[in-house]
Amino acid sequence: MLLQAGGLAQLTGGRLTLTTRGRAALTRPPHLTIAQLWQRWLNNGLLDEFSRVEEIKGQRSANVLTAAKPRRKLVGQALAGLTPSEWTSIDGLFTDMRAARLDPVVHRSERALWKLYLEDPQYGSLGYDGHHGWSLLQGRYTLAVFFEYAATLGLIDIAYVPPVGARDDYQANWGADYLDQLSRYDGLSALRLNPLGAHAVGLTDDYTPAQAPASAVPTGRVTVLANFDIVALDGLPSADTLLLDAFCDRKTDRVWTLTTASLLHAIDRGHTPDELRGYLNQAASHSVPQTVTTLLDDTGRRVGRLRDTGQTHLIECADGALAALVISDRRLRLLCTRIGERHLAVSPDRLPAFRKAALALGYPLA
Repeated sequence: MLLQAGGLAQLTGGRLTLTTRGRAALTRPPHLTIAQLWQRWLNNGLLDEFSRVEEIKGQRSANVLTAAKPRRKLVGQALAGLTPSEWTSIDGLFTDMRAARLDPVVHRSERALWKLYLEDPQYGSLGYDGHHGWSLLQGRYTLAVFFEYAATLGLIDIAYVPPVGARDDYQANWGADYLDQLSRYDGLSALRLNPLGAHAVGLTDDYTPAQAPASAVPTGRVTVLANFDIVALDGLPSADTLLLDAFCDRKTDRVWTLTTASLLHAIDRGHTPDELRGYLNQAASHSVPQTVTTLLDDTGRRVGRLRDTGQTHLIECADGALAALVISDRRLRLLCTRIGERHLAVSPDRLPAFRKAALALGYPLA
């Protein structure tokens, strides 16, 4: 969800693949991409996080829930209001949000509250007095955003315990006897805005990641053989593995084979030979063999030789004389291209003007 909302990945043929922007993100400092993903998530409409609170039923009824984007922005403001590197209890967070009037209301109206319920639509309705407390609705929504997205991006450190019995703010509701927990987020007891999160929400101008411990075994090293095999000497980072999987056929856990077909397949999905060339030049333990560079060069020369220029309308004329008449008209000749004896090509954006000019010429378009 985060990658799709950020424009870094898209569904292609039932699989999630990187977009051009996503491939470019692999070359940027990760903290810049993470900050961008958080800001884009705050403004997206892919999902309402409240739907993750499955025990509260009736959410799919018409005119019940408010729009998610304004709610999410309020939660984003609450995150930005935390003091970096200080732990805050969840109940303390709720108190601070209410004091700051950050109120991510999930129900459209008092009437909508009656459509939300636990277990039974009538007896378990949240519309009854005392059955729709702030922590029950606004609070659970806030926890969902923090747990599923802020924590996933690494913006916050969290203290989490098993959710069963962690919160009792719903126990007075009818139907609560049947529930061990209201949501998986009940176990979130405290959180802390870390340095990465402070950068992502705009509290700091820059972010310097903590120094990673030196690895006892060098990683990211490959050997490129003249027979087009690429061998990983040690464990590769995930980004390296994804790139090799995109361009090559995997033979074993540590061996990939580069072929013309695999290279063309990668290009068809939006990659370029220069991506692989740059990686091999940097990661190979020895110079890349000429057989491999020749394959990359030959395949690279094919890129762009065949181009998809978009959809077009094929207009058929009754005879060659009419086609010649149309193509000689001072207005129509600017709107179409003659193809063969009796056919004209018109781009979709020019079709209305072509239709109007053809009518003026005395030939309405059927």
